[in-house]
Amino acid sequence: MYIYPENLKGKSTMFLWTLRDMLIIIIGAVLSAVFAAALDWIVPGVMVGVFAFLTLRIDNELNISDYIRFAFRFFVTTQQIFYWRFVDDKNENWKEEIYQRRNRRQKY
Repeated sequence: MYIYPENLKGKSTMFLWTLRDMLIIIIGAVLSAVFAAALDWIVPGVMVGVFAFLTLRIDNELNISDYIRFAFRFFVTTQQIFYWRFVDDKNENWKEEIYQRRNRRQKY
């Protein structure tokens, strides 16, 4: 038994980020501090802050950008299909009918 996330199969994390994201945030913070001191330009610091927010890991599985991507796909890009009907107990083929309707629609 290893003392590591998921027996050496999980991603290594530090605080709320993976180590790769933490390294990008640290390097970006140093570079943005140089830009802010030399050129009075804070745009790189804002970009690093946005990246740090979007790569926060929640429950060590998904990050914020994954949630945003899933929500966008659910509400905007994928079509939601709902079938509202009373199921007749005598009709045993209602699942087959739904399957045929879906296949008929996907052909076009």
